[in-house]
This record gives sequence, structure tokens and C-alpha cells, in this order.
Amino acid sequence: MKKFKFRLQVVLDMRENELEQRRIEAAKILTVLKQQEEKLNNIIQSQHLNTERMENLYTLDTLDIQQIEGHRGYGLKLTVDEKNQERLIKNTKAILERKQIEVREAHKKVEVLKKLKEKQEQEYYKEFQLAETKELDDITSARFNR
Repeated sequence: MKKFKFRLQVVLDMRENELEQRRIEAAKILTVLKQQEEKLNNIIQSQHLNTERMENLYTLDTLDIQQIEGHRGYGLKLTVDEKNQERLIKNTKAILERKQIEVREAHKKVEVLKKLKEKQEQEYYKEFQLAETKELDDITSARFNR
């Protein structure tokens, strides 16, 4: 018996490779997003620390205006950094969403071909079984006629 061979196997393989590439791209973007979120958390922690240090300066007997201005300037820089980081995260999430859509579409294409392959394989073996049954019937009827 000849083994079943799917005519579109090359296309299926190509689509599976494409799906894998899309998944890898999405995973890389997700990694970048996690790093960006971690950076945002670090900025927020730095803001809290800077605010605490600035409040501690106010509790001292002598006020050091230069240090207060330094902390205030650093606080403003951190606020700008936070806004920029939030914008960057928002953009990265949009890119990730598009990549996830691409992954789903590639997955659908692969599934369609896999179902077609499965259906054709079932038909192939069904036809083979019918041919085998017919051949056995012919052999049986030939023996019976003798």
C-alpha cells in the first residue's frame, strides 16, 4: 500500500514556519514590553524616593535651597520620563496587539490546511479500504465460481 501524501504539504510547512515566525516576533515584543514596564516601575520608585528625600530636607533645621532645587529639577525630569515611558508602553502594546492578530490569522491558515489534510487522508484510506474490500470480494466470488 502506498503511503498517503498530502499534495499541499509544502504550503502547510510554509504556513507553519510563518506561524512560528509570527509567534517568535510576538514573544520578542512581549519581552520588550515587560522591560519597558519594569523601567516605568523604576522611574516611579525613583520619584517616590526623590519625594521622600525632598520632604526630609524640609524637616531639617537649616534649608538648603540648592539641594531642594536639585530634587525639584530631578522630580520634573522623572515626571517627563514617566510620561515618555507610558507613551512608549502604549505604542508597544499596540504593536503587540497587531502581532497577536497576525499570529491568529496565521494559525487559522494552518488549521484550515491541517483539516484539509486530515479530510483527504481519511478519504484516501476510505478509498483504499473500499478497493481492498472489492478485491477480496472478487477473490471470494472467483473461488466460489470454481
